[in-house]
Amino acid sequence: YMTKPFSMSELTARIRAVMRRIRPALAEDVVVVGDISIDRAAHRVVRNSVEVHLGPTEFRLLDYFIQHPGRVFSREQLLDAVWGSDVYVETRTVDVHIGRLRKALSKGGGEDPIRTVRSAGYALDVA
Repeated sequence: YMTKPFSMSELTARIRAVMRRIRPALAEDVVVVGDISIDRAAHRVVRNSVEVHLGPTEFRLLDYFIQHPGRVFSREQLLDAVWGSDVYVETRTVDVHIGRLRKALSKGGGEDPIRTVRSAGYALDVA
């Protein structure tokens, strides 16, 4: 319940809070795509039986890719999905976090699962 008048930022914040509360009930806790396993509840990633340590942003980025394997996302789409549309960050920030994600996933062995699509963006390719 909200009283009038209210700001759009307050409405957005309340909607996000509700979505965070119901999301665990809607999503599977452990998802396996190819050789990557992600446990959302425990905030844990395993690749080829090796635990991969990710920061919170890299975890959200991988989680988003795993929800849409094979789909190509532009930097702007990733910014909106992972950082949110109400936060201003440079689009090149995505490149930095993709690099960190690639480095962390390489510790689990295997080929780089993140594909760079020139002039388009990034995709998660899994076998």
